[in-house]
Amino acid sequence: MTAEIERLRALLRGAERILIFTGAGVSTASNIPDYRGPAGLYRTSQPVYFEAFLASEPARKSYWRVKCDGYRAFADARPNPAHLAIVELERRQRVESVVTQNIDGLHRVAGTSKERLIELHGTALEVDCVDCAAREPPARAIAEFEHSGEPPRCAACGGLLKPAVIMFGQPLRAVDVERAERAALAADLVLSLGSSLVVRPAADIPLLAARRGVPYVIINQGETPHDAEASLRIDADVSRVLPEALEGW
Repeated sequence: MTAEIERLRALLRGAERILIFTGAGVSTASNIPDYRGPAGLYRTSQPVYFEAFLASEPARKSYWRVKCDGYRAFADARPNPAHLAIVELERRQRVESVVTQNIDGLHRVAGTSKERLIELHGTALEVDCVDCAAREPPARAIAEFEHSGEPPRCAACGGLLKPAVIMFGQPLRAVDVERAERAALAADLVLSLGSSLVVRPAADIPLLAARRGVPYVIINQGETPHDAEASLRIDADVSRVLPEALEGW
C-alpha cells in the first residue's frame, strides 16, 4: 500500500485540473449505507419510477415513505476525511470539478464550492416541484407527510413535490451532464473515488478523460468495470487513502 500511496501522491502533485468522480463509497464512513450494498435501498425496497410517481397516488405515498425513513440518516450525517481531503485539494487549486453520484449533500456540507460541484443524481438536501421547479429545504415536506400520510404539495403552485433527486426512469439534467463532460475534457488527472462505476451514463464521465490519455486513478473497495483502464488501482477505503496521500506536501 505504501508504494500505491506514493504513486497517488506523485500524480496529485503533478496535476492542476483534477476531475474527481465520487460514488457511495465516499460516504460510507459517514454512516450512509452504500445504495447497492447489503443494507442499501437498492436491496431493501422496490424503486419507484418517475412515470409511476407522476401517475399514481399509491406510488407517490410509497416513494415518500421510503424517503422519510432515510431522511434522518442524511440529516444527521457529517462529512468524513474523504470529503475533507477533496476540499483540501480544491483549496490547493488542483480541482477542475467534483462530479458526484451521491445525493447526500456531504460535498456541499464539507465545503466543496458550488462552482466546482456537479451533483449528477441531484440532492436530498432539497425538494422540488415537478410543475413549477420551485425548490425548498425538505423539512416542511417531510413534516407534512409524516403528519398526514399525504404526499406534500408545492407552496408556490400546488404541484407535486419530490426530493430533488433523479428518480429511476428520469433523465439526468442536461446542464449537469454538459458541465461534467466539459470538466472531463479539461482534466489532466481523473480520480474515481468510492464508485462501483456500473451506473451509466454517469460512469461514462471519467472515461471521457481517461480515453484522452489522462491518468486515471480508481480507489474503491471491490472491482469495477473500468479497472483495466486505470493507471493506478487501489482497493481500499478512500476515507483513509486520500487523506494519507495529501500528507507531507
